[in-house]
Amino acid sequence: MAASFRWLLQLHKDVPKAARFYSEGLGFTVNVCTHRWAELESGPLKLALMHTSSENTSQKGYSSLLSFTVTDINSTVTKLMTLGAEMDGSIKYEIHGKVAAMKCVDGHMLGLYEPV
Repeated sequence: MAASFRWLLQLHKDVPKAARFYSEGLGFTVNVCTHRWAELESGPLKLALMHTSSENTSQKGYSSLLSFTVTDINSTVTKLMTLGAEMDGSIKYEIHGKVAAMKCVDGHMLGLYEPV
């Protein structure tokens, strides 16, 4: 039997804040959320968030990258920034659509794509 994908796991200092970020900012459904653990989903994607102490989050570079297709990149960027995200560069206008990179809470990277 081949291995099957279970979820993507991210480490966060504040799990409830991160769960709110993905729920309110990107429409994820929160199935479980405690101080130390959260399980969220969006369609077939399952995301697990686990608490870590601040000493363990001193990573250099990007720890993970999640990429999302959105219907309105400008409003999504605004909403995510309100929830604590930072832009990593500007929105790019490519021939196939708009793309943006953002750092969310605890520095995880998000890629956003709005097709033409």
